[in-house]
Amino acid sequence: MSLDETERKEFADSVRALLTKHAKPESVRAAMDTDLGYDPALWRLLCEQIGVAALAIPEEYGGVGASLVESLLVVGELGRTLAGVPMLGSAVLGVQALLLSGDTEACERLLPEVAEGSRTLAVCWAGPRGWDEPGVRAEGDTLDGTAHYVLDATGAGTLIVVTATGWFEVDADAEGVTRRTVPALDPTRKLSEVSFASVPARRLGSGDSAELTRKLREIAWVALAAEQVGAARRCLETTVEYTKSRVQFGRVIGSFQALKHRMADMYVLVESAESVSRLATESLATGAASAAEDVWVARTHCSQAFTDVVAETVQLHGGIAITWEHDAHLFFKRAHGDAQLFGAARRPAAA
Repeated sequence: MSLDETERKEFADSVRALLTKHAKPESVRAAMDTDLGYDPALWRLLCEQIGVAALAIPEEYGGVGASLVESLLVVGELGRTLAGVPMLGSAVLGVQALLLSGDTEACERLLPEVAEGSRTLAVCWAGPRGWDEPGVRAEGDTLDGTAHYVLDATGAGTLIVVTATGWFEVDADAEGVTRRTVPALDPTRKLSEVSFASVPARRLGSGDSAELTRKLREIAWVALAAEQVGAARRCLETTVEYTKSRVQFGRVIGSFQALKHRMADMYVLVESAESVSRLATESLATGAASAAEDVWVARTHCSQAFTDVVAETVQLHGGIAITWEHDAHLFFKRAHGDAQLFGAARRPAAA
């Protein structure tokens, strides 16, 4: 199934309408203090009413058969709210990892439940120094070690483990598996350490682990770019709204020329970030020859744009932006967390 531009806009509007009603700031904050880090009722609504988990899953595995493009529209809308539902970790990275593995049996067994929202996946990948070296090692089909910075691990039913010698599937409740939530800069996104102590695992596919991991990281970077654009645009909107109502020296501060220039710069950053994000998503989804370069541009530019926009958001909101009650500091933390998540992109070598 392929949506045209008008249909994609209508779809994104539907997601935004649901999130506006059910992912209010107070509910996002309440979920931050739970073990899951998100509201499971919100995730059920997204899966049942809009089918977000099924978007990029082929029809033969119980999905909608759309593309990565539609999935990342949802990721972008979630970026506006900072709702920590398992879209990025499970419905994007987990699903794409299974599809990349080429393991038909695993896809047939796991993806129908993922599509309906009754099962979530978590990709266990990074070592203590980041995503360049996996934290888990395989001896045959037995796993040992610890994966760091794992998204959506707490509620996951199945773990997809990246090692230097292959990818593996593990039941999240298997003996020898330990999951521990760790403190993170961004309180709206739960990160975990998942440890394996001589855990038997099922190998996924037979592809080259390094090449599969490279492709998965490109998907991760493009997904983050979409999220960063959604969050940055929301920061711009709230800043403009605030400067239209805040009065100083007898005038609304949005009427001051210096502030107009700063908000115009924010607008340019958001628009340019959206352009490169959309290009990278389309390039990756269609397998364009320029995909690697487009992904690098999106990863670097969107990270910098979001960081710059949220810094201006804090500055232009004044003192209230650094209080716990205001959401500006949450976007600030998400910006700096996203800039580090999945590592920094390196420019592809020239052909």
